[in-house]
Amino acid sequence: MDDHQIKKDVQRQFSQNAEKYVASESHAKGDDLSLMVDWLDPNPDWMAIDIATGGGHVTKALSSHVSTIFATDLTNQMLATAKKHLDSTCNNVWYVQADAESLPFLDSTFDLAVCRIAAHHFPNPELFVQEVHRVLKPGGKFLLIDNVAPDDKGLDQFVNTLEKLRDPSHGRSYTINEWKKLFRSSSFIEVRSSNRKKTYSFPVWVSRTATTEEQVQEVQNHLCLANDTVKNYFAITIEDGQILSLHVDELMILLEK
Repeated sequence: MDDHQIKKDVQRQFSQNAEKYVASESHAKGDDLSLMVDWLDPNPDWMAIDIATGGGHVTKALSSHVSTIFATDLTNQMLATAKKHLDSTCNNVWYVQADAESLPFLDSTFDLAVCRIAAHHFPNPELFVQEVHRVLKPGGKFLLIDNVAPDDKGLDQFVNTLEKLRDPSHGRSYTINEWKKLFRSSSFIEVRSSNRKKTYSFPVWVSRTATTEEQVQEVQNHLCLANDTVKNYFAITIEDGQILSLHVDELMILLEK
């Protein structure tokens, strides 16, 4: 599938589920949002960019700490939905439809950039990383938060297949080593990082993107038929034949230009 079609699929998926992403607890209430502000330590004179804003949760968390923030997203409907929910509380936000791999901004524009729980949809992460580096000022900060795959090839394949079954617009959850290689190739300097297990309530997680009962069943089958090594790694919890929850890996990494 070519990049154009991949991005069309992403736009279609997020247009259909825009309100769900605004309401999603894992997106709206993650403790990484407050931690993000602590790590970035933003200056009130700074200009920020929130790349692939989704429901606007990063923009909401940062807007009171910076001078101006640009909320960008590939999907116009997602931007409009985020704006609707943020307009009453955030008055320093510009909403711009933008491709993370080709940002419509001049070099050295922003003091900080954030991309949260979105990069696994990007078909060319190397272009995304290069673009973030380009639009940041020297010394600018870049915070990436995203689901990541384990280094083990079997576990990597399992979780990426799982995500693709649940959400056809999923591209790839990269490993931490893959991300760090991309950061080094664009001359980013790592400041600090943390990786953790994030828990999903299965019924909520699968219903956010699945559109048919057949699709839900495919996801369930993939989880139920996993071997013990996979079930233990992802803490897949099954009771009375019903999947209750699972864990995925998430990386939070702060970089500097």
